[in-house]
Amino acid sequence: MNGSLDANRELLSALRGALQASDAVAVAVCPPAVYLRDTLAQLEGGAIAVGGQDCSDEKAGAFTGEIAAGMLKEIGCEYVIVGHSERRARQHEDSAWVARKFIAAQAAGLVPILCVGEQLQDREAGRTEAVVAEQLDAVMDAAGVAAFDRAVVAYEPVWAIGTGLTASPEQAAEVHAFIRARVSARDQGVAEGLRILYGGSVKADNAAGLFALPDIDGGLIGGASLDVDSFIGIVNAAIAAQARG
Repeated sequence: MNGSLDANRELLSALRGALQASDAVAVAVCPPAVYLRDTLAQLEGGAIAVGGQDCSDEKAGAFTGEIAAGMLKEIGCEYVIVGHSERRARQHEDSAWVARKFIAAQAAGLVPILCVGEQLQDREAGRTEAVVAEQLDAVMDAAGVAAFDRAVVAYEPVWAIGTGLTASPEQAAEVHAFIRARVSARDQGVAEGLRILYGGSVKADNAAGLFALPDIDGGLIGGASLDVDSFIGIVNAAIAAQARG
């Protein structure tokens, strides 16, 4: 819940001017819903895609305050985030609910960015893999593993976001490898093509090291996305990582 019309326009203008189209790296921004139309207009015809921060699991009806996936698609969005850790915590969205949102997003023609990750108590109890498996399995059971051909997964170590604690690159890589293996157990081809993003406080100064690790295909960027130089630095790190293969 950041931004304003003036701040967004300044940020997007700088981003659009700095980022060129790249076949190797996809770049998207997901602003608050009230700024989507303005963002889409400013980025029209450029290399940066737009997505929503959330969508309803319902198509339409008496659901005051909700936004249907079809509405996001209609105005020009390509992506939508589902299951973000803040919504799982604050809005008490369980994995079954997130799975329904995932399905609704794909039915509307959007690419869902499925967020998974563990809390501090889960990490300390050695339950990281169990928690992430439950979150992934809920979607694969409901939508089928083939649905991950048209989706992105983002790993958020919730315990290391805004807490002063830090997830090491090795810890991140371990969970990313587990995610790919979990999907591969159902379909190896789908798993090999799956984009898995890291959402644990990626910054310009740590992006290159993270993106060099196996199974980390990019980032779900939080605070650093509000600073144009940081965001461009992260994107350039991703482009360099792709170039290295």
